[in-house]
Amino acid sequence: MTGDLADGASPLPPALEPREPRRRHKPEKTRPSAFWPIAGITLPLMNLVSRLTVIDAEKLPATGAFVLTPNHITEIDPIIVGWAVWRIGRAPRFLAKESLFRVPALGGILRVTGQVPVQRAGGGSGAGVPLDQAQRLVEEGHGLIVYPEGSLTRDPDTWPMRGKSGAVRIALEHGIPIIPAAHWGAQGLMSRYGRSIHVFPRAKIRIRFGDPVDLDEFRGRPLDGPTLTAATEKVMAAITSLLEDLRGEKAPAERWNPRKQGQTEIGRFD
Repeated sequence: MTGDLADGASPLPPALEPREPRRRHKPEKTRPSAFWPIAGITLPLMNLVSRLTVIDAEKLPATGAFVLTPNHITEIDPIIVGWAVWRIGRAPRFLAKESLFRVPALGGILRVTGQVPVQRAGGGSGAGVPLDQAQRLVEEGHGLIVYPEGSLTRDPDTWPMRGKSGAVRIALEHGIPIIPAAHWGAQGLMSRYGRSIHVFPRAKIRIRFGDPVDLDEFRGRPLDGPTLTAATEKVMAAITSLLEDLRGEKAPAERWNPRKQGQTEIGRFD
């Protein structure tokens, strides 16, 4: 996939004393059966209207838990990213608004496919993930896709904007890798905040996966505001670098900050 795509009569010496077995991360049973009907319907349709090229697919862990952090430019992004993750051989699991789990039928699909409910109002994207949900992801070796921007980018030229801390918090609290990713071309399939798909011309979409972001300098430190902000910016810089490569352009020196621009943090702004 390189490139594209145990009581004795006397105490035992300390070295021989029985120890509590370590909890190991299980390798995920990749692509569980619950996903196959959805993939069987969605992917043929996506292939009709778009062409997806996956670059450096081997950088997404084949087994074990991870946090994947892609950029966010259109409402169809989750399908694009989920498609790429599925093609690599992993099951795509996203953070989803808790309210969606109460929608008839849709809530059942979200639960059976292992999507993760999150409360968005209390902080950054991922900050409201229940502890038991996050721990289960780690113990079962699942990957989690988190959009660190928390919403579609407000940047006028669709560069990654300021990130939120949920993704790095999950990665640092649970000691799992955080993988940056960037994609480009989905805007040809659906415009920002659009609701309809542009069938012609067939969109050419590329997604590139990056090396795990090195967060060692933050591990063991209190997860306070400054630490999370610095770690998040490191992730956003990695995503931006991947997008620069895909676009063949240089991103602005200053990252777009919605608050400074008088924009809301979530929802539509234009």
